Amino acid sequence: MPESELPKVYNPADYEDEIYARAEQAGFFKPETAQAARAKAGRKKTGRSFSMVMPPPNATGTLHIGHAVMLAIQDILVRYHRMLGDETVWIPGTDHAAIATQSKVERLLWETEKKMRHDLGHEEFLKRVDAFVADSRLTIRKQIRKMGASCDWSRECFTLDEPRSLAVRAMFKKMYDDGLIYRGSKIVNWDPFLQTTVSDDELEWQEEKAPFYFFKYGPFVISTARPETKFGDKYVVMHPADARYAEYQDGQKLEVEWINGKIIATIIKDPAVDMNFGTGVMTITPWHDATDFEIAERHGLDKEPIIDFDGRLLPVAGEFAGMKIAEARQKIVEKLAAKKLLDHVDENYVHRKAVNSRGNGLIEPQIKEQWFINVNKPVAGRGGKTLKELMRSAVSDGGVNIVPERFKKIYFHWIDNLRDWNISRQIWYGHKVPIEGDDDTLDTWFSSGLWTFSTLGWPEETNDLKKFHPTSVLETGYDILFFWVARMILMSMYALGEVPFRTVYLHGLVRDEQGRKMSKSLGNVIDPLDVIAKYGTDAVRLSLVIGTTPGNDTRLSEEKIAGYRNFTNKLWNIGRFIIATINNNGGGLGMPLRPLGISFTLADKWIMSRLDEVIQEVTGAINSFDFSRAGEILRDFTWGELADWYLEIAKIEKNKGAILERILQTLLKLWHPFMPFVTEVLWREQFTEDENDMLMLQEWPETSVKKRWLFKRFFAKKDTVIQDIQTVQDVISAIRNLRAENKIEPAKKITVMIAGHNKLELLVSQAEIIKALGRVENLEIALTHKQPPQSVATTVKGMEIFIPLVGLIDLTIERERLQKEIAAMEKYIAALGQKFAQTDFTRRAPKEIVEMEKNKLSAAKDNIEKLQAQLNQIK
Repeated sequence: MPESELPKVYNPADYEDEIYARAEQAGFFKPETAQAARAKAGRKKTGRSFSMVMPPPNATGTLHIGHAVMLAIQDILVRYHRMLGDETVWIPGTDHAAIATQSKVERLLWETEKKMRHDLGHEEFLKRVDAFVADSRLTIRKQIRKMGASCDWSRECFTLDEPRSLAVRAMFKKMYDDGLIYRGSKIVNWDPFLQTTVSDDELEWQEEKAPFYFFKYGPFVISTARPETKFGDKYVVMHPADARYAEYQDGQKLEVEWINGKIIATIIKDPAVDMNFGTGVMTITPWHDATDFEIAERHGLDKEPIIDFDGRLLPVAGEFAGMKIAEARQKIVEKLAAKKLLDHVDENYVHRKAVNSRGNGLIEPQIKEQWFINVNKPVAGRGGKTLKELMRSAVSDGGVNIVPERFKKIYFHWIDNLRDWNISRQIWYGHKVPIEGDDDTLDTWFSSGLWTFSTLGWPEETNDLKKFHPTSVLETGYDILFFWVARMILMSMYALGEVPFRTVYLHGLVRDEQGRKMSKSLGNVIDPLDVIAKYGTDAVRLSLVIGTTPGNDTRLSEEKIAGYRNFTNKLWNIGRFIIATINNNGGGLGMPLRPLGISFTLADKWIMSRLDEVIQEVTGAINSFDFSRAGEILRDFTWGELADWYLEIAKIEKNKGAILERILQTLLKLWHPFMPFVTEVLWREQFTEDENDMLMLQEWPETSVKKRWLFKRFFAKKDTVIQDIQTVQDVISAIRNLRAENKIEPAKKITVMIAGHNKLELLVSQAEIIKALGRVENLEIALTHKQPPQSVATTVKGMEIFIPLVGLIDLTIERERLQKEIAAMEKYIAALGQKFAQTDFTRRAPKEIVEMEKNKLSAAKDNIEKLQAQLNQIK
């Protein structure tokens, strides 16, 4: 369209959906099609591949702002590598998320029909789940597209689709045949509400304040927050080195009075006991506590269930049998008190309780026969290493690089404490355990652990698997380092003998502007679709990336997003101006940067050398996964150096059509991975007439060092050029500051006198720029100047700058204004000084408050010095 048809304000809704649909329909998100189109246009390819799998969002609803961060960062990487010439694939997909999805559908079923899954029956309930998941996946696809994610939809996967189900069955069989999967009775995390086991990694630990009871147990005092589990306690355990109990021998028998009468207790000596906790003595409930279970296993002790799988007390509880825990607890304490076995109660005890992160049900450990993966058994064909050792070596040997590096220590700590993985679940939805007659389903993380290679066709030896595995980068939140990242390393190292990805980039959580976690209860949730509709996708992406560092939480507010909406419009207007300039005074990619006979100006050399540095810096930042720094470099160059300086100079010097076009071309390429929509619109406006040739397929900019003629033309004296332009900018800024400080109206033309000293030649050559940008009518440049009366002055790099004020302002009024400001500032300084004279303030006030007040005092003293200097100049 002609330049006049470009609106003055960029409206994202007019372009975003159309641009995304055009790229998707053309097949440019597919590596094969993108490479073919680039080759047809004569663009280079590197011969490398770049591959990523999208962390599959749970098919339980809609994407949240954390998913938006993930999509923004991953799309930056994908668009960058595609422009580099790498054969680039990004595979999207969703996770069936078995427990979370079943829980969500059950809740909806109860809310809408007051029915449970058993009321519908197995087949009908799963139909409801499938319908819910299909609808959720459709919503998620739309949201991913709205974020501008250039993923290959032709390769979309679902953890419960048939190819992934085949991979799950193949992996289960392989691990079973290798003796790594076994069935056994162990203590597991049982959720009575959802009636299923959950893995250790799916527990959420919540702190709560609860009574802590101390009971008499024969000659000992034991303590517990859960008296309802104590009916079967017939072992009293102490540390072998605890001198307080040296008189008792391991295996010694004692008769003690307990909840339902006398029992025979056995002394057990075990180093697992913390001598400094409570009295240093404890009784154990092996059926319902993991630590107690391990002690019982070591000593061959009996294990007896106290609580059933519905969360009710069993007959061993006597009169309390059949009661729910919450109902029975206080009654049990009252009975022990009546028997004079209650020693005392600590009402301020804070402990952690485990809940199911997928349904928030309280966990009751139980011994249950389940399927497990043995992580401590040597794996055939893997050098005799166990799964734990394979997982450790993948990172320690450098196969997997974790960004930021501090998470390696956390990863190793988790690996070192890893227990056998309970992979069976007692729910209806999910992958069935591929054993005849077994009704259990597999842990969701079992199927998603195969994600990097099941999405590429495994167990078949596909071309995709050969070309794109190991994948290049896994980008995800640090909160699922153990849930998912470690599981993928386990599965890939075992099945393929190679790491699943070369780099793991961990982003942090998105919090509100106060640093709080976003939640519906706080009313601080930011919906990605809402802010996209309001501010545009490019603005949302920038707000999520700039200011964010790997592994650290970031704060987000609508004000931040609105700020980047303003920046998006700034880039739009830069493009409009450059396009208008090109059309008005010549330019074009086939034309020389400068018309014949016209030399490059200082500003030309400066902006091109800076552009060259920006290419290097942005490329380096992206390669090192410092996306925020890359965005900050581009933002500061675009808004500051280009818009505030060079474009203003271009209006004065003229004849810059071609050089401006070169700048815009490069700038749009650099911004494209971050802002795919506004850049694509401007590119189409100026740089292509072919609808099948988009910015996303262009080559990433190279530095001019590789173009010798351009390097010689612009950068032979780059340091001198940068110093000279900085001097000119400092002079103009000093003139502007003097105008502002002395309240000289913007429309008034002024006289400026500069004593140039050793910068005389530079200042004379740039006089027209100084006059125009400083709004100067008369500019007098000499080696020396004497300050005229009733003028203001400043010094810049040894140069003196004077502005006569006669006729510009009412000096009497200005003197009065300055005197009033000085008086007010003196009063303020005196008040602060009085505060510091009070010893109570400096002694009692928080250190940060004292420091803040000191900074205020220092700033006030600096300010009064400036005001006094201004007053002295116009006396």
